[in-house]
Amino acid sequence: MDSSKLHVAILSSPGMGHVIPVIVLGNHLATIHGVQVTILVITTNTSHEECQFLKSVTLSSLVHIIALPQVDISSKITPKTAIVTQLCMFAREALPEIRSTIASMNRKPDALIVDLFCPSSIPIAREFDMPVYVYSPTNAWATTLFTYCHVLDKEIDGEYVDQEEPLRIPGCKPLRPEYVPDPLLDRNDQQYHEYLNLGIEFTQSDGILVNTWEDLEANTLEALRENEILRSIVKVPVYLIGPLTRPVEPDSLKSDISSWLDKQPTDSVIYVSFGSGGVLSAEQTNELAFGLELSQQRFIWVVRPPLDGGLTNSDDNLLDYLPEGFLNRTRELGLVVPNWAQQVEILGHPSVRGFLSHCGWNSTLETIRASVPMIAWPLYSEQRQNAAMLTEDICVAVNPQVLPTKKVVGREEIEKMVRKIMQGKEGQEMRNKMKELKFSAENALSHGGSSFNSISKVLEEMKLKAQLPIPQ
Repeated sequence: MDSSKLHVAILSSPGMGHVIPVIVLGNHLATIHGVQVTILVITTNTSHEECQFLKSVTLSSLVHIIALPQVDISSKITPKTAIVTQLCMFAREALPEIRSTIASMNRKPDALIVDLFCPSSIPIAREFDMPVYVYSPTNAWATTLFTYCHVLDKEIDGEYVDQEEPLRIPGCKPLRPEYVPDPLLDRNDQQYHEYLNLGIEFTQSDGILVNTWEDLEANTLEALRENEILRSIVKVPVYLIGPLTRPVEPDSLKSDISSWLDKQPTDSVIYVSFGSGGVLSAEQTNELAFGLELSQQRFIWVVRPPLDGGLTNSDDNLLDYLPEGFLNRTRELGLVVPNWAQQVEILGHPSVRGFLSHCGWNSTLETIRASVPMIAWPLYSEQRQNAAMLTEDICVAVNPQVLPTKKVVGREEIEKMVRKIMQGKEGQEMRNKMKELKFSAENALSHGGSSFNSISKVLEEMKLKAQLPIPQ
């Protein structure tokens, strides 16, 4: 390892949705800024998908991945233990392994970056006299809510979703109660308190890195920099360093998907996927199938067994949970893919014009960089807040009249939304807006752009602390 280069360790919590953003960050630091990166991944006894991904991902020669020994919390949880609680427990349980792994490195890291569920590791960085930063792989608005919710906890009585007025964060867009993230839905659940503590711990770092860029969230950034009330809560600097997304890997599409897309006209296909963890009910799966069929638009649909279907993730079960005759009737119209597909490559294909998405932030950024308008279909976590931004602020998505988590979206409404973004004037306006955002994103990451400069500033701070030379 080159002792003249900055060495940064990045800690990831378990789960594909957390591992991928950390690897993207590590690769970016290595390929664009020449940083030596060691990625520490907390693994569990169910981390098979992440481990396969880690083996297959293309990495810079400057990036090294260490899968930490498996963490077992099975004796401390019940089937009702919420996901945020579990992630925080995994992070705390892994602390001895994190400490011993760093201590055993031939060359200690010059700095530590932890993902949003791992700020419990901040004291370890202090032990090794390393600056430590939190990486929030979401937008600035959601991150600000994260850091401010312990204040709302004291200001608001009762459940947030029952409030008649929006939740107000100084200087930021108010958040409608129905859009609050899952951890804030039940103030009696342990994950609510874990969420509050995470937000407090964020501000005990040396800075917060956020996967967004200035032009997209100028108002929120101004509040974080200028609003006196907010600055008294979030005292550490916030750096917007995105949008960091997975690159397109040549020839990575399965042959049947790529060959099918190649045969479709330009701008004619809607891509439908709900991310690595998104699952619909059997009734909603049925309505979505009929809605796609009624729209008569070409589609690629990544289908998972329904939440209440009692089925396994076997490809052989497709016929069991899709409407009778659906695959035959839509054989010339669409392609149904079981469980998973190469999303970045699909979105970037010239035949794809729209995306029906769960609005996870990774998917949102990938969609912006592909200039594809969206149907916002949030399911969990901060996805409802992301959907609000997409539909109300930057106006690149349409959404159902009622949140899909509250009511089954009917086939006629699905048909109407699909036709709107695929054929209508409104869909073309959204596409034009997406192209502007893509251009803005590329400028932010280019040399001298806002995100490039923001990352460079953080790296200079790390080098100063480590007493490494800073290029003039």
